[in-house]
Amino acid sequence: MRRVLSNRKIQAPIPRREVRHAMEIQVAILIISFVVLVLINVPVAVAIGLCALLTIVSLGTVPATTIVAQRLSTGIASFPLLAIPFFILAGILMGEGGMARRLIDFASAVVGQYRGGLSYVSTMTCMMFGAISGSATAAVSSVGGMIIPEMTRKGYDRRFSVAVTTTAATTGLVIPPSNIMIVYAVVTGGNVSVVAMFLAGILPGIVMGLAIMLVCLLVSRNKSELAEVAASWNQIFWAALRALPSLLLVVIVLAGILWGAFSPTEAAAIAVLYALLLAVVVYREIKLSDLPRICLQTGATTGVIFLLIGTSQALSWVLTYENIPQAVSTAMLSLSDNPYVILMLINILLLMVGTVMDMTPAVLIFTPIFLPVVTKLGMHPVHFGVMMIINLCIGLCTPPVGTCLFVGCGVGKTTIAEVTKPMLPFFLAMLATLLLTTYWAPLSMWLPETLGAN
Repeated sequence: MRRVLSNRKIQAPIPRREVRHAMEIQVAILIISFVVLVLINVPVAVAIGLCALLTIVSLGTVPATTIVAQRLSTGIASFPLLAIPFFILAGILMGEGGMARRLIDFASAVVGQYRGGLSYVSTMTCMMFGAISGSATAAVSSVGGMIIPEMTRKGYDRRFSVAVTTTAATTGLVIPPSNIMIVYAVVTGGNVSVVAMFLAGILPGIVMGLAIMLVCLLVSRNKSELAEVAASWNQIFWAALRALPSLLLVVIVLAGILWGAFSPTEAAAIAVLYALLLAVVVYREIKLSDLPRICLQTGATTGVIFLLIGTSQALSWVLTYENIPQAVSTAMLSLSDNPYVILMLINILLLMVGTVMDMTPAVLIFTPIFLPVVTKLGMHPVHFGVMMIINLCIGLCTPPVGTCLFVGCGVGKTTIAEVTKPMLPFFLAMLATLLLTTYWAPLSMWLPETLGAN
């Protein structure tokens, strides 16, 4: 034993300055490689995986390919993630199954008679359709494809119509069920339940929709030509009856989860069966011969999302290995001990991220970085999740990577430059909702706390 101890070489600890310098090098490799890969049009999922691989290789102490391969496989080995392909399939079935037209008829019967009524119809329909389909781009294309030409025919400015539909479509990512909420719950490592996220998004999503409708009211208040003929109670009743089967999907999913009848993943499978029944049997808008194409589309979309999740888990390993979240937390908290200032800084950073990055990779990358910061401030992870999702929803409507903006301009046959000015009041409405959600926790936390789901 003495011989072994005498032969042991005691290594001196690495100076803190060298450790910090090494971490700065790894961070530089990570950021530069990612930016370069994105600039040369490498798919985001592949870019994330490659920059993680390059950074791990630069460490020189662990097997890089083994780490990345393990994270790719274990990153998607999560039961809640099974809900994503089911919700995607249900959304496609609903989108092609004639649901959008029935929701438009229902919203038009309820609020269409008011001045500027079609803008309220567009907002309400996007809120309902987005909540049911769980996809903002599906809401823009399905609802916008019908309502924007109708609004133009009735005298609405086409640019205004595109702005309304594009911004209103993002409410469907906040109002459950929402795939991005499932992704966030998984990224937190099980600290947040999917049910809590679903409940937390209901009130903020409704408030954001009402804020957009308030802008529509202010814009159209002096335009008497935009008023419609009031619908009779009989018309409202039959429009509601035709739309009721579609609206019941959200009720079935949320009620079943809250009552413990099934888990979120099982609820997603039930949503597929219900959507299939509506689209094929009740509405008869989809033929059985269309199902292989729809399933293939679902698989392609799911593959992209799961590859993003897997590669982002490899990137998260790098961040954790280098203690980057802790370093960011220490740096931000050293700037100020005022939680209002820190949260405003995080919001500004996320708004900047949203302009250049799609929502899913942004949630996967920046949740592990910012979550330790807000938890030290005493913010609940569920509250932060809703704040982050609303923040990134704004990014879906801003260039250069605003997916909803590009789809809306394509459907409305206009350009981003023409839509930018009419879009500004709606941006302010969304920002107001973001600030209210950020600094008034009960807006998002009241339902989860009341129902004991947090």
